[in-house]
Amino acid sequence: MFGRGMVWSVWKRGKEACKIHKLCLRGTPFSSSSTQPPPFKFLTPPVATHYIHAFRSQLFPKGHHVHVPQMRNFSKMVSAEQKEGLKLLVSGGSRAQKLVGIWLFGSAAWVFSMVVLGGLTRLTRSGLSMTDWKFTGTLPPFSDDEWLQEFDKYKQSPEYKRVNRGMKIEEFKFIYWMEYAHRMWGRALGVMFALPYSYFLHKRYITLRLGLRLSALFALGAGQGLIGWWMVKSGLEEPPSEYSQPRVSSYRLAAHLTSAFAIYCGLFWTALSVVMPEPPAESLTWVRGAAKVRRLALPISVLVGLTAVSGAFVAGNDAGHAFNTFPKMGDTWIPEDIFEMKPLIRNFFENTSTVQLDHRILATATLISVGILWWSTRKLEIHPAVRSVIGGAVGMAALQVTLGISTLLSYVPVSLGTAHQAGALTLLTFMLLLNHTVRRPSLSLLKSLPQVVKAH
Repeated sequence: MFGRGMVWSVWKRGKEACKIHKLCLRGTPFSSSSTQPPPFKFLTPPVATHYIHAFRSQLFPKGHHVHVPQMRNFSKMVSAEQKEGLKLLVSGGSRAQKLVGIWLFGSAAWVFSMVVLGGLTRLTRSGLSMTDWKFTGTLPPFSDDEWLQEFDKYKQSPEYKRVNRGMKIEEFKFIYWMEYAHRMWGRALGVMFALPYSYFLHKRYITLRLGLRLSALFALGAGQGLIGWWMVKSGLEEPPSEYSQPRVSSYRLAAHLTSAFAIYCGLFWTALSVVMPEPPAESLTWVRGAAKVRRLALPISVLVGLTAVSGAFVAGNDAGHAFNTFPKMGDTWIPEDIFEMKPLIRNFFENTSTVQLDHRILATATLISVGILWWSTRKLEIHPAVRSVIGGAVGMAALQVTLGISTLLSYVPVSLGTAHQAGALTLLTFMLLLNHTVRRPSLSLLKSLPQVVKAH
């Protein structure tokens, strides 16, 4: 029961509110001389709000702390939980959703920069300059004696003996700093990911489903460092032939690049799911159009990924320095030695001619497929955002093919080679965004949609 003073105060404030309301009320069945307050359904919103605030101010006086959720956040959480078929990845309201989304997009951008820096490191032949590796990392050399010690280690490697014999200490410092920056940038990513992750767990913003997904991505990121060293170690071994140059295994390079792409895709997709739990949809007609786009977007995305992985084998076999002509490969359309290795399967991963031919075919198929996607969806009733993403994917696919041809004809300069690798990940980003935008809405959203878009 409430105290007598509390009841009297609530009644007194309600009576004053009614007096104010009587001056403003028009067209009600109550006369100004009536002593009874109007029923609640006839109260204007300000008066009804006054009643509620008067009652709440007595229940929870100023300065009295009650351990209950704030009404606004509580209502948001309840309404979110009541949405049938929709499971949010972040709890704690819109502010938590925004913070976690910014963090995940930032982590994805960091991985993107890692991929670009890794390509730059490979193209400058800097990856084999550091001949040892520690999981925790080490300080770089600072004194002249420390630099000479590192240089002496590098002189024992096959790359120095067969490729860089006579290299000056200043040239060695450049490739050393490139590789060191690549490694430390990866370790910095781990710290930048782990600290906010711990904070958001402490604040209970991370749901169980999101926590498991992010833990798997963090483990994959930690393993990426091991894969990187496993790759570098293959380049520090003596080549099988005295006429071949030392380079890392193309299989390990492809594994390293594929792992980086997988981490990026996981982070980017998760970030999109956090900030956009529902796809853009304003009518059932647009939802049906998105379903038609989805049937084409998924296989094309797989083709884009396969093309990027084939590019890793081109880089691992230095296939970009062979057949620097287009559209023919030398004087022929198809080289004669594409199946000279035994067993046959080796040609697709180790034969320079076959690897470059595969990449050309996959790149051309990707461009044609994205073009078909655009052409077949021209007259579909789809959301403008979906149409914009498709247009961006077409433009990026055309640019990526142009970069690839220019890189080949220019004998793989560092600038164009790095841009081509970044372009592959950019095109994959467009396809991820497209697949996320055309995914099926939740059941609650579908039930609320009209058949066609309402006029604004």
